[in-house]
Amino acid sequence: MADFPASFDDPRITEQFCRQVSGPSDISLLGVVHDHPASVARVQRVLEATDPDVLALELPPAAVPLYRAYARDGNDRPRFGGEMSAAIAASDAEVAGIDAPNWSFVRRLVTRLVADRASPATARRVVSSLGGATREALACRVAATLTHATSMTVTRDDPIEYDCSHDDPPARQAEHERSHVATVQALLGSVDTDGSALSYRDETRERCMIDRLADLCDRGDVVAVVGVDHLDALESGLAE
Repeated sequence: MADFPASFDDPRITEQFCRQVSGPSDISLLGVVHDHPASVARVQRVLEATDPDVLALELPPAAVPLYRAYARDGNDRPRFGGEMSAAIAASDAEVAGIDAPNWSFVRRLVTRLVADRASPATARRVVSSLGGATREALACRVAATLTHATSMTVTRDDPIEYDCSHDDPPARQAEHERSHVATVQALLGSVDTDGSALSYRDETRERCMIDRLADLCDRGDVVAVVGVDHLDALESGLAE
């Protein structure tokens, strides 16, 4: 993995979406766009070509069993769960969910809100978003239980459709994904989120993911599949 991502002759595997933080154990960060064909192919190709000890996913731990169930549907590319279930299906590594909600995230969030003397309105919005994330994680756990216990596959959401398919050439997939990311980042850049509930939540999530990834390094090399917008923060935090 020393030449990662330059060792891959694939337009979907580039420095924009792939980073590596070296140390006693390497952490390879794969940025993804949910359900995008280029992202699904990226995680599949990298994981099939490497042999990490741990596969870290931007999922709450409670949601991991559902994506494990999706990954066992017998297809080369699972029908549900996008790049997350595709990653599980492509690797025999230990799987770890590194996203919120969890107790570390809640403690950090409350501590920061108090230290910053956040307004009551901001605090209420943060707590509301936390409640929504918790309900979603629990719903994934219930869906996984039902999927294991019955012949049904219980899905949490429909796959996102793009003007690009899994059958398109790699160059076409890569071009469409880059264009999509640039459009979304331009829209987000026009919105001031400094000090907002969204800023509090996402910055705290990233700090918790950084700590969790650092802990997982004790188990060997790690490949982490995360949203592309988290790549810079995670790379910087892990390199410190």
